[in-house]
Amino acid sequence: MRLEELTLKDYRNYDDLHLAFPKSLNIFLGENAQGKTNILEAIYVLAMSKSHRTHNEKELIAWQKEYSQVKGVVKKATGLLPLEVQLSKKGRKTKVNYLEQKKLSDYIGHLNVILFAPEDLSLVKGGPAVRRRFIDMELGQISPKYLYELVRYNQLLKQRNAYLKQLAEKKATDELYLDVLTEQFVASGVEILLARYGFLQKLEGWSQKLHHEITHEKETLTFHYQGSLPTTATMTKEELATLFTAQLTKKRPQEIFRGTTLVGPHRDDLLFLINDKDVQTYGSQGQQRTTALSVKLAEIDLIHEEIGEYPILLLDDVMSELDDQRQLHLLETIEGKVQTFLTTTTLTHLQEHLTVTPAIFQVAHGTIERQGETL
Repeated sequence: MRLEELTLKDYRNYDDLHLAFPKSLNIFLGENAQGKTNILEAIYVLAMSKSHRTHNEKELIAWQKEYSQVKGVVKKATGLLPLEVQLSKKGRKTKVNYLEQKKLSDYIGHLNVILFAPEDLSLVKGGPAVRRRFIDMELGQISPKYLYELVRYNQLLKQRNAYLKQLAEKKATDELYLDVLTEQFVASGVEILLARYGFLQKLEGWSQKLHHEITHEKETLTFHYQGSLPTTATMTKEELATLFTAQLTKKRPQEIFRGTTLVGPHRDDLLFLINDKDVQTYGSQGQQRTTALSVKLAEIDLIHEEIGEYPILLLDDVMSELDDQRQLHLLETIEGKVQTFLTTTTLTHLQEHLTVTPAIFQVAHGTIERQGETL
């Protein structure tokens, strides 16, 4: 999988931009606050239909403009595929092969990307919401069914919480409607749990291999899914549903009192362990960074295993955050098989590691100029 072309119209600080990417490694070089990250963000938007940096889509639209447009041409094993995301103050539209897609699950998955930015180190250090979002976004790229179920689950959660709040405020008294919502909520939650278990089992296998190599076989990385339900990955769908229902029944008085749903996948967490010790709590900064790197790079092989094509890798100013050993391992892992887009303020730290000639784009004040292909 490769991104052949990218076209931006009134996107952040780019009025009208068209780029072609002939190389497997594309470097965006320039000082900070010039627009390098905006390019990687636009590629992410093209893949996921929304930004990884903001929930406010109006920020993506250029100043005093009505809408913003991100278009691209993706080269896949089946041929060339045009994609388009249009953002306006009224919402967003997505198109695949010039046809508008009504459902998010019908759009996401046509362009698979893996983003690694300095803030992704918070995958290990951050709170549970960071890791839940990571699971949801990455699994959603390779499983339209999961994405559909996630949207449904969140809608049911919102409805259930709203009715619990009504019960808490004595604005409603009939718990029969809560029973109906709970039954649907459990069914959707079970599908999410089963998908997460399967995804994390595969991701753990690939992550272990990479982490072992980076640490010269001194450390073993393992995952532990910490659920709000006392479940295990070996449980059947029926067993999960029975347990989930029982827990919600047990917690109902407390949920009505507090006006919110207290158990379910929306409250779960993922723990990373090195040699059986929690990295979040006991790991050094180096171990935390190695864990994040291993997990992100593991996605490359996992996505290839699932869809038969390698994803596109977006590296937003992460090389300066990694020491020489981790930089080398990252570049060795991706070289020759993954189209990569990399932002940096200097080429100094890359010169001794690269064995391929990249395409270099100089970025300054919202303009981009293709440079000579030498370091």
